[in-house]
Amino acid sequence: MTRLRPLYAGEMISAEETLSADVLEQMLRQAHARGCDDHRFLQHLQLAVEPLRAGVFAKDPQGRYLFVNQAAADVIGLPAAQIVGRRDTDIFPAELAHRIVELDRSARSQRRALECEEALPAPGQPGLERDFFSVRVPVSQRESDPLQPLCGIWIEITELRRTQDQLRQALAQLQHDAAAGASGPDGQVRDPLTGVYARGHFEEQVRREIEVSLREHREFALVTVEVDAFDALIGEHGVAAGERVLQALGLQLRASTRAMDAPCRLGDERFAVLLSGIGLATAHARMENVRRQCEALPVMHEGREIRFTVSVGVACFPHTTARPDALLPAAERALAQARERGANTVALASISFDAPAAGLDEPLSF
Repeated sequence: MTRLRPLYAGEMISAEETLSADVLEQMLRQAHARGCDDHRFLQHLQLAVEPLRAGVFAKDPQGRYLFVNQAAADVIGLPAAQIVGRRDTDIFPAELAHRIVELDRSARSQRRALECEEALPAPGQPGLERDFFSVRVPVSQRESDPLQPLCGIWIEITELRRTQDQLRQALAQLQHDAAAGASGPDGQVRDPLTGVYARGHFEEQVRREIEVSLREHREFALVTVEVDAFDALIGEHGVAAGERVLQALGLQLRASTRAMDAPCRLGDERFAVLLSGIGLATAHARMENVRRQCEALPVMHEGREIRFTVSVGVACFPHTTARPDALLPAAERALAQARERGANTVALASISFDAPAAGLDEPLSF
């Protein structure tokens, strides 16, 4: 039994429509096994598929429609009585009819279910098309018979495609806005070299996250990141090469964080990352992935391949410390431990037994 492959995310194709392909192929197999004649098979087919929202059709070996349910008639845009007995070349424009005939021929030649996407004209709406996921299932009394009856299904995915297009447009707008922020005239939102947040904006993000954490009793992580042996790297390869490394690290931090997170450049080769709503273990796993990516990432500069590593310190509010002003120092101490261990590693901050934080009365330490 052939099931529709999960080509589309979520539950946007209903269970009823997903099952219709199974129902169709099962009926064909049973009809074949029992030796039903065409008339009896079509009666059973009509009873089984008429209530389905998916368009179901059957064609004879010459490509004439033997049956269409109401949904299929709506797809074609004609009453069922004007479809049965006609070929696709009698119904659709020549180019479209040719594509449909080729799909039918391919399904028959493969002797198995053929799944694909099709665009068909929207009835009564010139110039508009509707998108469909289709399944064609051939059936023959003799396996060697090149001309076989065929049944098929059209499942409309027009709304799904429209939603996907809207999501792509929204993503493009977000990327455009991020680029605009990075090159803004005030220079306060994004660091112009690396594209991550500038320090002032980052501090405001951390303040808001602390307020949410205190109000909703949830945790978040603050991470410090530093390029290992950065002065030696500049001494060997030059300042421009060092900037290329910082750009690569900034790109990696942006790619590895979510919209609610905030990567920031604190200065020179020193970065920080706010990871919203997650604790030490998850933050450690995410930053370990960043560390591995940096280690494996070659940076090209003037035809030379430059490799670099990073050390990372991870602290968590309120578990590492319940004092907002002690959070960054805790992450910095963890970063120092990572360097003491030979660099190119991720270290967790020790858990402090501070008194619970009451608010943001004390200034943040950045």
